[in-house]
Amino acid sequence: MAWVPAESAVEELMPRLLPVEPCDLTEGFDPSIPPRTPQEYLRRVQIEAAQCPDVVVAQIDPKKLKRKQSVNISLSGCQPAPEGYSPTLQWQQQQVAQFSAVRQNVNRHRSHWKSQQLDSNVTMIGFPPLLSIVSRMNQATIASVLEYLSNWFGERDFTPELGRWLYALLACLEKPLLPEAHSLIRQLARRCSEVRLLVNSRDDERVPALNLLICLVSRYFDQRDLADEPS
Repeated sequence: MAWVPAESAVEELMPRLLPVEPCDLTEGFDPSIPPRTPQEYLRRVQIEAAQCPDVVVAQIDPKKLKRKQSVNISLSGCQPAPEGYSPTLQWQQQQVAQFSAVRQNVNRHRSHWKSQQLDSNVTMIGFPPLLSIVSRMNQATIASVLEYLSNWFGERDFTPELGRWLYALLACLEKPLLPEAHSLIRQLARRCSEVRLLVNSRDDERVPALNLLICLVSRYFDQRDLADEPS
């Protein structure tokens, strides 16, 4: 292996961006005096660089490395369903199968829209209007709407209209999930479980809708730690 002079090695690792004439590194350097010309400024940069050591060793206290270090990660799950509110395993499996069929239908319609280049106001026959709207959104828009509705839901009660929007957004959310979407759907499932605790009757129409969203997040999107224990 050929020997490479030190200056050449530095030039190879950090090539000069500006042509600078060699300067006399022995000349007096007073950092308190500001440079008067660009050339003088560049010469002073050279002098400062020459005064820096080639190798710098950090002074690390080994005792600090032996201390136990902890990282706090929030892995909180859903609130357990009140007695009689939790759906059966068979019901959850049926919902996941139906949801999977809906997503396949969405993908088919997306391909059809792209190939036919349909007008944005056209709704496919037999396809729910809300899904027709959401399925035309890109993933960034879907995540933004999901974030907005999740935050809105965090301060308000559950409504059927909100449920339809959330279902449509989940149906159009592509896998694998982006980290932001992963966090949002977990936040959604936890909020659903919190609202469910406040429902006075298991016959309330909100209960199956809340159960459905928790089921889809936990079982379809593989967030199993959030799943309801079958009744």
